[in-house]
Amino acid sequence: MASAAEQMAANMSWGALGKATELRKRIVFTIGLLIVYRLGTYIPVPGIDGIQLRAFMDDAATGIGGILNMFTGGAISRMGIFALGIMPYISASIIVQLLGAMWEPLMQLKKEGEQGRKKINQYTRYGTVVLATFQAYGLAVSLQAGDLASTPGLYFIISCVVTLVGGTMFLMWLGEQITARGIGNGISLIIFVGIVAEIPSALAQFFSQGRSGAIATPVVIGVILMVIATIAFVVFMERALRKIHIQYPRRQEGMKIYEGGSSHLPIKVNPAGVIPAIFASSLLLLPTTLATFSGSQTGPIMSTILAYFGPGRPLYLLFFTAMIVFFTYFYTANVAFKTDEVADNLKNQNGFVPGIRPGKKTAEFLDYVVARILVVGAAYLAAVCLLPEILRSQFSIPFYFGGTSVLIVVSVTMDTIQQVQSHLLAHQYEGLIEKSQLRGKRRGKKGTSRR
Repeated sequence: MASAAEQMAANMSWGALGKATELRKRIVFTIGLLIVYRLGTYIPVPGIDGIQLRAFMDDAATGIGGILNMFTGGAISRMGIFALGIMPYISASIIVQLLGAMWEPLMQLKKEGEQGRKKINQYTRYGTVVLATFQAYGLAVSLQAGDLASTPGLYFIISCVVTLVGGTMFLMWLGEQITARGIGNGISLIIFVGIVAEIPSALAQFFSQGRSGAIATPVVIGVILMVIATIAFVVFMERALRKIHIQYPRRQEGMKIYEGGSSHLPIKVNPAGVIPAIFASSLLLLPTTLATFSGSQTGPIMSTILAYFGPGRPLYLLFFTAMIVFFTYFYTANVAFKTDEVADNLKNQNGFVPGIRPGKKTAEFLDYVVARILVVGAAYLAAVCLLPEILRSQFSIPFYFGGTSVLIVVSVTMDTIQQVQSHLLAHQYEGLIEKSQLRGKRRGKKGTSRR
């Protein structure tokens, strides 16, 4: 039988959104900050030759320029103040999380609860500043080397670095505010909005290429069918669960004896969500970004890196796959599904897996199950991200139709809708509690009046 919470969720109407004042405020707050982000992508970095940049990005749109545009919401094609996007923050998060799994001081901080989490977040911000400064300097030098600066020189490099680092830090702050006071994950929503905002122009470009004959009609139809199939596959896999049976023993409270119950512990096939794809993509963007804008001035080392790790190259696909698999396991074990904490929570609630001892044995059993589930989850992520990437390199279709972009859009949409439903469910619970309290007061008043 379904629980009371499941029955309430099934009967929940979206009309309840009008009564949930707190949820409406969160949604409006989130939309407001995302509009601020979109406006910032149109504010240019000082000293950029707009005409030369536009011509350059038109040539690079089907290659790495499309990838950069996807993750920056078009800011890099206009060289806006958010041209670096949120990638430095994501890269810093990767480094801090990796150190947190290997370096003892950070491991101790993770055990200190809220205070430790605040310190780790502070270290992540410091790392973001360092990485953003390094990337901004490399981008400024590359822009100057590619003759895209209207007034090249030291002043241009300094102003470009300060503007880009400031834009990244502001984006990081926006993401944190959305997560804390809005709805959904702020960082994921920023990337999501950037992708969605550029899709109409990508569609127009794609269909115009089809009309002109640059892309064959069967390829156009095949791409559309591929996108639809990918969306359906992503939705199916993101909802796929492995349910572990949990038993609760009979207990006694005072003179009453309560029968034992049973439930299920749901484990998603892909607990890490879209994070591994974003992490893996962010690691591949830095060298290609610098090589893209430096043009003919690219050095021998950067030329070699781009030759082997350019989009569609075998080493690029191999490295991308390895990073997706690694971050799927790493993020699940350290953030998304910590088996030790789950086993401790079950033990504290007197729950147990039939045939498995509570505590350490339960954690080992969960590790065993999760490790095998993630074989399917990691393979699914790699397939969704790589197959369209290979087709894109073969047929030169816009990168917005690639697997990573579809995965991000679908996953973030599902996660945000789920959070909205959770808020609506909590609001319904609050309404039921208030009604029960009012009924109790009325009954108490009637009892006193009869006396």
